[in-house]
Amino acid sequence: MSGLFPPLATKRKAMSINSFGRLLRFTTWGESHGPALGAVVDGCPPGLAIDEGWIQPFLDARRPGQSKFTTQRQEPDQVRILSGVFAGEDGVTQTTGTPISLMIENVDQRSKDYSEVAKAYRPGHADYAYDAKYGLRDFRGGGRSSARETAARVAAGAVARLVIPEVSILGYVSEIGGDAIDRAAFDPAEIRNNPFFCPDAAAAARWEKIVDEARLAGSSVGAVVECIATGVPAGWGAPLYGKLDADLAAAMMGINAVKGVEIGDGFAAARLTGEGNADPMRPSSVLGAEGPEFLANHAGGIAGGIATGQPVLVRVAFKPTSSILTPVETITRAGGASEIRTKGRHDPCVGIRGVPVVEAMMALVLADHKLLHRGQCG
Repeated sequence: MSGLFPPLATKRKAMSINSFGRLLRFTTWGESHGPALGAVVDGCPPGLAIDEGWIQPFLDARRPGQSKFTTQRQEPDQVRILSGVFAGEDGVTQTTGTPISLMIENVDQRSKDYSEVAKAYRPGHADYAYDAKYGLRDFRGGGRSSARETAARVAAGAVARLVIPEVSILGYVSEIGGDAIDRAAFDPAEIRNNPFFCPDAAAAARWEKIVDEARLAGSSVGAVVECIATGVPAGWGAPLYGKLDADLAAAMMGINAVKGVEIGDGFAAARLTGEGNADPMRPSSVLGAEGPEFLANHAGGIAGGIATGQPVLVRVAFKPTSSILTPVETITRAGGASEIRTKGRHDPCVGIRGVPVVEAMMALVLADHKLLHRGQCG
């Protein structure tokens, strides 16, 4: 009978717990309070011009401590490329086709802030779940379960963007604490003009009060992040087990603090009729244009797991930060009743800095599917 079941080690190897993607595959490593964290991107095509200056702006957008509405941990998040690139005779640094290793040092850890977390579990956090699985956990900032890990994803996503120059990716916050933007006031130019990545100036002003009140009360609020990718050609993706929307959903659900993902209209589609949910097509009115002209995009640019050529729309729900100063009932590692309030520096709304992370995961999935499509269809 033993021959029917592979050893446990073989099963674990196949699970790829810290890796994502197929042809363009990335693996992240490191902990919140370790010396460094980073990513290894494998399968990137050769000959793409890249340097640390290309990656850094994406990390700067995610970097903590840039306003009172985010954690005050001061991390420069300076990236170093350790492998997979080479500067030729022309002086241009390019990808070589070999694994690209990216490293970001941690410089502002305060592990002493987590002395109470070592003794008791934070409700809503991964403390108990990690202990139940591994029998031990890195309680300093949550270790791998910390949102700090997402810096590595953002660096990897910057590499992925080089693979898909035909695609434009735009992320923004559409809701904080239950207060949503006015779609009629949507202004893409406004997104970088406020600390909330908000496309609606009036909503951003309201959010200042919402987030500040939560911060001063030692509490937190949730947020919804939307991401639109335009220029995705029709045909990327695959039916059934290689669906583009399934991979996007998995990528977004893998982000720390994410509890829900919608593609296109998402759950709202369940409240529509068949004709209301349809995306009608007609011949394009643009001379020489390929494909139809769509009159709606309820499907979010994906039908049957394959891109239709319309903008790909993903909506991601971030829960309120679990690390709060408000005392909450919990248990100790020994199983006794206790109460905990988390000291230290934490985001009163972790979804704000989730925007660059969602954009990065969108880029990584789309780049992977571009290479998969090219591999099958040429």
